[in-house]
Amino acid sequence: MIPTRRTRTTLAATTALAVVGVLAACSSDDGGGGTGESTGEAAGGTYTWWDPYPQHEGSSDWESRVQQCGEDAGVTIERTAYDTTALTNQALLAAQEGTSPDVILLDNPAVSTLAETGMLTTVDEFGLDTSAIDANLLDAGVLEGDAYGIPIGANTLSLYYNAEILDEAGVDPASITDWDSLTAALAQVDDAGHRGITFAGIGTEEGSFQFLPWFWGAGADLSQLDSPEAVEALELWTGWLDEGYAPNSVINNSQNTVWEEFLTGDFAFAENGTWQVNSAAEAEFETGIVQLPGKDGGVAPAPTGGEFIVVPVQSDTARYDVTRQIVECMTTPEGFVETANTFAYYIPPTAEGQEQLLAESAGDADLEPWVEAVQNAKGRTSDNLGTDYPKISEALWTAVQNALSGAATPTEALETAQADAEAARS
Repeated sequence: MIPTRRTRTTLAATTALAVVGVLAACSSDDGGGGTGESTGEAAGGTYTWWDPYPQHEGSSDWESRVQQCGEDAGVTIERTAYDTTALTNQALLAAQEGTSPDVILLDNPAVSTLAETGMLTTVDEFGLDTSAIDANLLDAGVLEGDAYGIPIGANTLSLYYNAEILDEAGVDPASITDWDSLTAALAQVDDAGHRGITFAGIGTEEGSFQFLPWFWGAGADLSQLDSPEAVEALELWTGWLDEGYAPNSVINNSQNTVWEEFLTGDFAFAENGTWQVNSAAEAEFETGIVQLPGKDGGVAPAPTGGEFIVVPVQSDTARYDVTRQIVECMTTPEGFVETANTFAYYIPPTAEGQEQLLAESAGDADLEPWVEAVQNAKGRTSDNLGTDYPKISEALWTAVQNALSGAATPTEALETAQADAEAARS
């Protein structure tokens, strides 16, 4: 049974608003959802949709994709796009004002922020089947055992490499299977007169996002930022700077800056994401992918990026039947693949969708490594961290900054981070 109203205090929403700043206009009154009086309309009319893609305007393939799902359900979709943080804030405000849209596409770490306020239906309440969704991807939208949305796809991180530099340095990409072999490869590249690796250590969520594969790959846990495993991960990064394998610019690098550095052709490796597949294919040198290695081997869990489709609670429950049709249009195996192609290789969150994407892209960009990376990825809010994650993340990226700048040793920086995270969560 879907609730008509799930009441929690306004304070919960206000508190959530205070933390969304570290995560990556109101809807029209014309036919929107909202939690006001029931209209009694089960179909027809206009349904409101919010997403974080302002770059995809009215003539875009994405706009057409959204509108087609509305047409298939027999309604018109009024789509409004915001940047990621503004979308979360607007969603929280709309819930307080009773003007929530029918559907929201939301950056996955923000799902728990909205869910904690009680403004979202669970997928079980809404009657949606998530049994085919990869559990590691679905977990990013789980709070206290309940799933509050469905990922429309996922992206994550791997290591891009410059094949020409590795050839000249005598490095076989297949030999890179753990931290020791990667560091040995960086030493060979350095000896050959090239630059080693670039990554984003910036003091924002992007810095945490890029550090997490090494943190998790060492066996560390976000509930204990100063563990020996966490220290080892930060020592890996600082060691690369000390040896000259990574440039000092990583302290301020965003992921875009990292990619610009890699495209100069000067670096052997760059940590970056699925979203650079097309750009890599167009680079002036041959590129390839190796998985981010765990400390002792295997693929390190990288954080998942990507959006969830969520359904705000409405008092007009007659609207839910059509809303369900819109959501299902986005979450069929074919729908996942269509979204992947629309967004330049979002990886579908189901095995069937992944197989279909690989079959359709045969002879095009090599997506198989990215499917493997997504299968090994992990949600940032997994482990039931929920709205505590932004507080932990800020403490973590601050520690990374302090260690990379030399203001503190990795051990000192992470001890401070753990104390700060505990204080922020208390």
